[in-house]
Amino acid sequence: MTEAEISEEYLAGYARILADVSATGRRLTRDELDSRRALGEQAAEAGHGLRALVGRHLAATRAAWPGASAAPDRVLAAVEQVVDAFAEGYERAQRLAVRQEEAARREFIDDLLHGRSDLGRLVARAERFGLRLSQAHAVAVAEGPEAYEDTDHVTRRVDRELLGRFGDRRILLATKDGRLICIVPGDQTDVLNHFAKQAHAATDGGRVAIGRAHPGAGGVVHSYEEALNALELADRMALDSPVLRAADLLVFPVLTRDRQAMADLVLSALGPLRCARGGAEPLLETLSVYFDAGCVSAEAARRLSLSVRALTYRLDRIHRLTGSDPADPMHRYTLQTAVIGARLLEWPAKEI
Repeated sequence: MTEAEISEEYLAGYARILADVSATGRRLTRDELDSRRALGEQAAEAGHGLRALVGRHLAATRAAWPGASAAPDRVLAAVEQVVDAFAEGYERAQRLAVRQEEAARREFIDDLLHGRSDLGRLVARAERFGLRLSQAHAVAVAEGPEAYEDTDHVTRRVDRELLGRFGDRRILLATKDGRLICIVPGDQTDVLNHFAKQAHAATDGGRVAIGRAHPGAGGVVHSYEEALNALELADRMALDSPVLRAADLLVFPVLTRDRQAMADLVLSALGPLRCARGGAEPLLETLSVYFDAGCVSAEAARRLSLSVRALTYRLDRIHRLTGSDPADPMHRYTLQTAVIGARLLEWPAKEI
């Protein structure tokens, strides 16, 4: 279809309206306005640009100007009504298309991250959103002080930063359950690192977890679940790192794989601390900080706001109660593993 034919299609009846309004001074009827809106919708659905279409309306106005006797204000008022109605229909069609695209994208994200869809259909849909599920993918998840949606300024800010730096790489940024989700091919660690940096800043210090790369559609789910588990683990273990990598936390699932065995270790190694004045929690915190400080007494005392002498007294108290010396390399591993288990099992706040 030529440009002239396009112009004719979307300007049908326009010259007649101008002539009639110029002669009578009336405003456009409801049917005329509806017809202009319908033409605007059709133009948007056909993929024509609004700027060019408005230009063609103005060109048609010059060509069809009713003559020297026409009142300019009447003609311009009619042009204003026509263009406004046409643009309204065009924008309405665009909003509907955006909503439909967002709904399709949201459905795809939900199906992808839950593995609920037919694999063949999921692979076909993935291409539309820039993913090739035959490759390995990794997923990063960011959470902050509030829940985020696809249209929030935080999401748009991170998306803009990723697009500005990496262009048309196969990156899918979305939201799920109020968190930011970034899915990339498994070999693009630079994208995940940049996402973590930008998401941490955009969410005012939120935390980001990065799952390992896994192949196939199920690999996306696996990586996503690893990232979620890392965020949960960080809360339970009071980890303060802004970026968590599932690959660095593999020891924790191993330790909790046999929950009963870990509970037995915690109660056996740390249970006697409950007999201390003030209960087990102060001494458990002392052990936790001592181990986190690399068993350096001066650093642990500083972190606990204690003197080195007071810290030494607490460590001696733990030794007497448990029979295990935190400073003895033979005892240290058992105590440190038990402390990690206590964090994971939320002991002594919860019975195990």
